[in-house]
Amino acid sequence: MNNKFDALKDDDSGDHDQNEENSTQKDGEKEKTERDKSQSSSKRKAVVPGPAEHPLQYNYTFWYSRRTPGRPTSSQSYEQNIKQIGTFASVEQFWRFYSHMVRPGDLTGHSDFHLFKEGIKPMWEDDANKNGGKWIIRLRKGLASRCWENLILAMLGEQFMVGEEICGAVVSVRFQEDIISIWNKTASDQATTARIRDTLRRVLNLPPNTIMEYKTHTDSINDGIIIMLFLSKALPNARQAGPPKAPFSKPLEAAVECAMTLSLSGWHHH
Repeated sequence: MNNKFDALKDDDSGDHDQNEENSTQKDGEKEKTERDKSQSSSKRKAVVPGPAEHPLQYNYTFWYSRRTPGRPTSSQSYEQNIKQIGTFASVEQFWRFYSHMVRPGDLTGHSDFHLFKEGIKPMWEDDANKNGGKWIIRLRKGLASRCWENLILAMLGEQFMVGEEICGAVVSVRFQEDIISIWNKTASDQATTARIRDTLRRVLNLPPNTIMEYKTHTDSINDGIIIMLFLSKALPNARQAGPPKAPFSKPLEAAVECAMTLSLSGWHHH
């Protein structure tokens, strides 16, 4: 792992500064406050490395999302649900965020951390993602925190050596397993996806028999549409019919949720 990250791991001082818009209007205080809020969201001060800090090649943004199991989300509701934690431009700024964040292994429910280059939303439909895909690795419980840290340090340290292809990474905490993935821009570039795969195996120290799946975002979108159509018809019918009869041991919602998680790699990740 990159030594400059390890050496600075205990640096947890300070918080990320955000710019507040100044208003010269002489209208009422309420109108001024509302205007400032709307302006500050779109005109934040550019994030740059501080004096004597170690700059990263790209700025990155942490995001967090959480959803209720069994409830597929549309693109609009997903975008509303995902929360931006903050953006950083240097090694030191990264550790200030990361040292205060809950580790994936301590998250509960269907929760996700996303780390993407600044300006790229962790959504399939984003211009940087729409022609791309992701490598998916399923982890047994207890491994997510270590693998997530190794993955993002490798990404920030430019260990993948694929130019501007890397968009970001996601860790998804689920009931029976956890999933990590790394997204790239061009799904059709087989040389790039192969290099990303090989680097993943190395930086995560994966056993040779580890199953790794590459999935294009186009396939993820299509799968999501199919499942939403299925759930929109199956679940209301199942509720009207009452509890499932033997030999089923779980409600239909749980079975569908399990199938979604096992086969579609958390398809709701836009």
